[in-house]
Amino acid sequence: MSATPTFYILHGDDSISRDAALARMREAMDEDGGLNRSEFDGAQVSVAEVLAAVRSLPFLAEKRLVIVKGLISHVTRKRAEADRLIAELPSLPAFARLVFYEMEPLDQGNKLLKAAQEMDNGYLRYFSAPENLRDWLRIRAQEHGAEINPRAAAAISDLLSYDEHSRQARRKIAARRREGMQARALALRAADNELHKLVCYVDGEREISEEDVAALTPYVPQANVFEMVDALANGNGGRALKLISQSLHDDPSDPGFRLFALIVRQFRLLAMTRDHLDRGGGAQGGAIAKAVGVSPFVAGKLATQARRFQAAQLDAILKRLQQYDQEMKTGRIAPRLALDLLVTSLASG
Repeated sequence: MSATPTFYILHGDDSISRDAALARMREAMDEDGGLNRSEFDGAQVSVAEVLAAVRSLPFLAEKRLVIVKGLISHVTRKRAEADRLIAELPSLPAFARLVFYEMEPLDQGNKLLKAAQEMDNGYLRYFSAPENLRDWLRIRAQEHGAEINPRAAAAISDLLSYDEHSRQARRKIAARRREGMQARALALRAADNELHKLVCYVDGEREISEEDVAALTPYVPQANVFEMVDALANGNGGRALKLISQSLHDDPSDPGFRLFALIVRQFRLLAMTRDHLDRGGGAQGGAIAKAVGVSPFVAGKLATQARRFQAAQLDAILKRLQQYDQEMKTGRIAPRLALDLLVTSLASG
């Protein structure tokens, strides 16, 4: 690699770090008021236009920065465009700083990515989302001049199902692994948004606690599931349906599969908690957390909800969920209809 790269490829599922790296590059070029910086949407611009911009002589400066978002993902489907880019990249002028900013991780088999790895004038960086969100939240909080309690960090991770997304991101099946990486990226962004609210909320007066998380994150999908189960336990089907609609509205990319999976997980945890309590296990959050494998924050809510159901009820609910799951996978029923039928049957039963 040359001492001064003329093109950069930034991709991966850690959008927070990726954005920060791009911001630093913009900041380094701001001394001329942005006169030598151009930005494009990769889906709306041609390779020829990008190359023309990056080859334009900088105005009273030594470098020209051109940022193009999503171009590699876009031109991968256009062989001629991808081949032209591969051919032109090695001969970019010394003043060029061409940044390919990809919103999603590029496959290692991507033709352009593989070619770029062999060039000596490029800089490629993969931004990988952290495996452990709890440690990441602690470090991120410190960057904002705040402290977060380990239990509060665990609560955010649990609410966003981050560990489950990380496990899926490590799977060998490429399609499922990509789904996990995308879900983890969304969860990481949501976690950063929640942390920002929490930092402002405590305003440096104390560390962020579990109680703060509970107070400020009512719309997180899994938190909605807790509230939905409460509504079902009280026979309030209308409230449960409203919460389902809200969750699906907040995540338009999910037709209902993710929400259904969260509901299944919730009732499995409730069945495990009910079994733990019926066997004489400790009723405190710590004991339940250890037995079920969740944070004390989640365990406390599980204990309250599990007492509203009998073991036989939870067993019947899980069988019904399994039936709906099979019908969804075989295309016999749409996810949203399955959710509505579930609520109707539980609220009336």
